[in-house]
Amino acid sequence: MFKKGNKDLPRNQYGFYTLEDLVPQDHYLRDIDKYIDFDFIYDLVTPLYGSDTGRPGLDPVLLIKLPLLQYLEGIRSMRQTIKQIQVNTAYRWFLGLSLEDEVPHFSTFGKNYSRRFKDTELFEQIFYAILEQARRAELVDEAVVFIDGTHIKAHANSHKYENQEVANEALFYADKLKLEVREERERHEKKPLESLEQNGTELKNIKVSKTDPEAGWFRKGEHKHVFAYNAQVGCDKNGWILAFTAHPGNEHDSRVFKSLFDVLQAKYQIEMMVMDAGYKTPALAHLLITEGITPVFPYSRPKGKKAGLRKQDFEYDREFDGYTCPPRSVAKLFYN
Repeated sequence: MFKKGNKDLPRNQYGFYTLEDLVPQDHYLRDIDKYIDFDFIYDLVTPLYGSDTGRPGLDPVLLIKLPLLQYLEGIRSMRQTIKQIQVNTAYRWFLGLSLEDEVPHFSTFGKNYSRRFKDTELFEQIFYAILEQARRAELVDEAVVFIDGTHIKAHANSHKYENQEVANEALFYADKLKLEVREERERHEKKPLESLEQNGTELKNIKVSKTDPEAGWFRKGEHKHVFAYNAQVGCDKNGWILAFTAHPGNEHDSRVFKSLFDVLQAKYQIEMMVMDAGYKTPALAHLLITEGITPVFPYSRPKGKKAGLRKQDFEYDREFDGYTCPPRSVAKLFYN
């Protein structure tokens, strides 16, 4: 036999509880609240608010915690986030709302974003401020940085675009390379290369989204093309994101690396950078070595015809300052 429960009795019971009692002690939101001080947000948003006249605005810290909570819980929309806050005591505790407080309308954050936070560096400032707290707590190891890029689909209709002809952006090392080649040829009393001295601008035709012009046309998988962004991220060995940059999805990792590198160089003392094959170019390796950073790339097999000579088959002659062909006996093995 079993005892049949009375579903009406527990619902009508009265008791004395605090919100603190209703949140489990091992809840992860307690750790966030304990180790991260969000009060710095008040100083950051002060210039974005007007005078003290009129209706008082919502607590800025609560506003910032709303999308943070949405992200941490993997909730798809702000509307659904607000519904969850209404019934979740841990969420209310984290946001500083009592059981009697009215939960903000789901459009509150969107309106504040469009009126106050849009086109500002507020969220980037918050990101680095929280990261700085982690650094002071010695949780971040900036000696070795892992670099990778990922494509994020833009909220843009793939069929609404226009074709535009734009200038092909030069690689970040192009001017420096030209200067080095010019100086090297002058040292050997050789004429400048006409191809390097020409300043003509190459044009290319690209698809530009009418919905989100900053996104880039990107091939996803074998056949599908979408508008997307290329997010470049640098992390430490503990999983902390140290810096990030965003670019159109049609730009290659090796082209946009310099932007992320400049941010990392300005903030951290890096000894080594680990990257995948997408970044394995002589220019990037030269840049890192010049800056005293050890680049780490995956091994890749030599490319080219199997029957031909490889780069390592040629020897560099310091006195002659040039490369010599391998012995004929070795060369015959490849060509006969």
